[in-house]
Amino acid sequence: MLKFTKTHEWVKIEENIATVGITDYAQKELGDVVFVELPEGNQEVRQFSSFATVESTKAVSEVYAPLSGKIIKVNKELINNPGLINQDPYGKGWLAKIEIKDKNEINNLLEEKEYLELIEKS
Repeated sequence: MLKFTKTHEWVKIEENIATVGITDYAQKELGDVVFVELPEGNQEVRQFSSFATVESTKAVSEVYAPLSGKIIKVNKELINNPGLINQDPYGKGWLAKIEIKDKNEINNLLEEKEYLELIEKS
């Protein structure tokens, strides 16, 4: 099950690990992704703070952590193939895995229905 942020990140939660990426809507708005700046491993992140950057042919966009915790893995495939974000945003285009610090923060995220309503208004 996926959760979403108002800033167009998705998160898949498995026990205390959150896999994070940008949504299909976000990658379409950005256009062709040409560069990704990933965070350092073991870096602490706070919910809704910037932790990565995605650069496309149109713009540079900050990526915000959907949950607080420690970065335990980054998707190094994106360094040589940032287009994976466009090709498979919910699969091979994931950005990072975060060890969740406070599961109560999940309540601050959007359900899929709420996210779809948000982007319909955009």
